Amino acid sequence: MIAIKKELEKLTKEALGELGVETDVVHMEHPVDLAMGDYSTNVAMVYSKQFGQNPKELAEKIVERIKFTGTESLEKVEVAGAGFINFYLSKKFFEENLGTVLKAGDKYGSNENLKGKKIMVEYTDPNPFKQFHIGHLMSNTIGESIARIINFSGAEVKRAIYQGDVGIHVAKTIYSLMDDVSLREKFEEFRNSSVKNVTDLGLRIGLLGQAYALGDKKYNDDVEVKKQIVRINKKIYDKSDEEINSFYEVGKKWSLNFFEVIYDKLGMKPIVDSKDIDSRKHFDFYYLESNTGVLGKKIVEEYLEKGVFEKSEGAIIFSEEKSSLHTRVFVNSEDLPTYEAKELGLAQIKFEEYQYDKSIVITGNEVDGYFQVLLKAMEFIYPELAKKTKHISHGMLRLPEGKMSSRTGNVQGAIELLGEVEKVVEKKFKESKDISVVNQVVLSAIKYSVLRSASGKDIIFDFDKSVSVEGNSGPYLQYTYARAKSVIEKAHQENIKSWLSDNQLLDEEITEVEKLLYRFPEIVERAGEEYEPHYIATYLFELAQTFNSFYGNNKIADKTDKNAPYKVALTEAVAQIIKNGLNLLGIESPERL
Repeated sequence: MIAIKKELEKLTKEALGELGVETDVVHMEHPVDLAMGDYSTNVAMVYSKQFGQNPKELAEKIVERIKFTGTESLEKVEVAGAGFINFYLSKKFFEENLGTVLKAGDKYGSNENLKGKKIMVEYTDPNPFKQFHIGHLMSNTIGESIARIINFSGAEVKRAIYQGDVGIHVAKTIYSLMDDVSLREKFEEFRNSSVKNVTDLGLRIGLLGQAYALGDKKYNDDVEVKKQIVRINKKIYDKSDEEINSFYEVGKKWSLNFFEVIYDKLGMKPIVDSKDIDSRKHFDFYYLESNTGVLGKKIVEEYLEKGVFEKSEGAIIFSEEKSSLHTRVFVNSEDLPTYEAKELGLAQIKFEEYQYDKSIVITGNEVDGYFQVLLKAMEFIYPELAKKTKHISHGMLRLPEGKMSSRTGNVQGAIELLGEVEKVVEKKFKESKDISVVNQVVLSAIKYSVLRSASGKDIIFDFDKSVSVEGNSGPYLQYTYARAKSVIEKAHQENIKSWLSDNQLLDEEITEVEKLLYRFPEIVERAGEEYEPHYIATYLFELAQTFNSFYGNNKIADKTDKNAPYKVALTEAVAQIIKNGLNLLGIESPERL
């Protein structure tokens, strides 16, 4: 529990004060070796030079002055190594914490650090008329987890998505739909028939994919076609051509609806739950570049007159001198707003619709440079919003060479990846007849592979390791949870009641499982402060390993063992924390695999 950490910090500060050192900061960490105590501090090493003593001697003086006679949670304090001070928590503390876990249930690990705060989290951001690829899947996984962790920390969280519904990629698609006879005929056929199910919608998305691939090739190969596509792009922005508008509106609707189907597959809980595909929504706020671009261009033109921007070769730029980074174009020579200008419009629209305390934007790290310049520009235009904006970038999700091929040849589709992982899972879990469990294992395999590493790192997805129930994987954690639930069920069958806090079992030794349970709230707090779900993933893996070792060395549901109720309670606590932790990662916890 976080309270005990603060109490130990206070005791240490008081001991330092008696030695003449006033400090506001005492760092407490958990020793890597559980046998070396539950907390450790290096304050003796930090202040040894000030005292002209070696750290070990100073540590011994600090320990002599730490008074914890009234602190029932603390068993002993010792000096270790070259001057570390190790704290050992008492059996009473671990018993009380076990009771806390069981009583708190699904809320164990939550905190109120962000109570009263309003936070918007923008993530995923796939573009209509383009494929939902594995980069979007990565952004969705990280963003959804961060949103859940922030909400678990007491904040009001609103999910937002920002999509590029205008741009050259749209023009390439529409050009092909209008120019290629077979594609146009198919488009008209689909347009004149209703979408009855997901399969119908998938066929339409496949058509858009073919059109984009053809348009992209012709754009790069034929100068005249390139000019036509540029003209179509301008007309899409202007909404000046009725025929182009009709292709655009239908294609955009198909794309946006298909994305909602994907969010269902990814396990997102819908904000608006409806069987009608047109009505189903998974985000609180939907933003489109066609709207933000208009406002963004006006903002740039306004601040051009105020000297924030300047003209250069027919474009409007934010110069290297202004940004202290590098020059970026905000309105191009075609008089169209760029991504940067659209982001300025987005910032204003977001805050008008939801007066947030913080806006978190999650993107791939390929846009880091442009986002840094954007935030510099925002400091001139919206200084308060710039302070409230937090950009979190993630690395790339890569697949092993030769493992999958993409329909477009250069972009890996998220649906393709889900399908390939499903094949591996079905092969490994042949006995499972429950398709919902198979889907949960597929998602855990992918999401955990993304979230187990710090968000800025590139990830090579390993198909076999990701679905293993014997290594550091999502299915391994699900398997451990299912195992714990099976033990609990057996205990109920044996009529073994779970331990209650008023039953003292002090003859039972402190287990390594107990030494990990109480750390969960600290882990959640750190993950929330640093926006890093990987802390939770790492902790859950360590807890699962420790519990599986405990399970292997103990018969838990043994009605002849007087300590069986306590062991069952430990198992219940492990199951609860794994469930809570997996939920924060956006992963389900099936009770049977």
